[in-house]
Amino acid sequence: MKVLFIGDVVGKPGMELVSKLVFRYKRDNEYDLICINGENSAGGFGITKKGALKLKRYGCDVITTGNHIIDRKEELEGVFMIENVIRPMNYEPSFPGKGWTVVKKDGMECAIVNLQGTVFMPDEPKSTSPFTVISENLEEIQDMTPIIIVDMHAEATAEKIAMRYFLDGKVSALIGTHTHVQTADESITEKGTAYITDVGMTGPFDSIIGMHPQPIISKFLGNTNEQFKLAKKDVRMNAVAFEINDKTGRATSIRRIQIAEDT
Repeated sequence: MKVLFIGDVVGKPGMELVSKLVFRYKRDNEYDLICINGENSAGGFGITKKGALKLKRYGCDVITTGNHIIDRKEELEGVFMIENVIRPMNYEPSFPGKGWTVVKKDGMECAIVNLQGTVFMPDEPKSTSPFTVISENLEEIQDMTPIIIVDMHAEATAEKIAMRYFLDGKVSALIGTHTHVQTADESITEKGTAYITDVGMTGPFDSIIGMHPQPIISKFLGNTNEQFKLAKKDVRMNAVAFEINDKTGRATSIRRIQIAEDT
């Protein structure tokens, strides 16, 4: 199974680039499965039902999310009614949506799991330990398919690396999201798990993680009244492509991708 996992899409600039590139990938049958983190697809903050449907129409098979979905509370029920749009598994049970899904592609079944870290993360949405929750659910998922991809949405590098060791050989891939900065540590573990600490973002790179620099700098200087504004220039897509043996569930390759808007 050939999989493309696209980093956190940020606002209209990121959405437009995704629409162009994913269309091309689908047309050319480059990947069996395309996943994307969509938690910042709505203007850089949250996700809407309309935006999620667009990502599906562009060709994204699975949409994972994270803490910023709370920025569009009024959209949550509608968003998570859409097939294969998931939220972190370790959110409290009353939160809308579900934390994992199984997709069938060309006769192969693949499970995608969404987790959220707890270190340096906001108090809302409320979450419990991702280590405990995945432990409680992993056997059920493994009974369905050996191909398991995990989006670990977390701030702390150490927490993501700890999860890599915790799930080593138990899942096919562990892909870090949230920081919007692509790391250079992609690897295949000895037990066959593809890993990267953060896949990066898809959006405007002439920015501070997708936003105009000045309001963020102003906030660091103590001005808390300025609102963040979505940047627009130097749009790029960060992603990782990896291959998984569909019989064993072991990953066999992983590579980082960065594509500019005019490529």
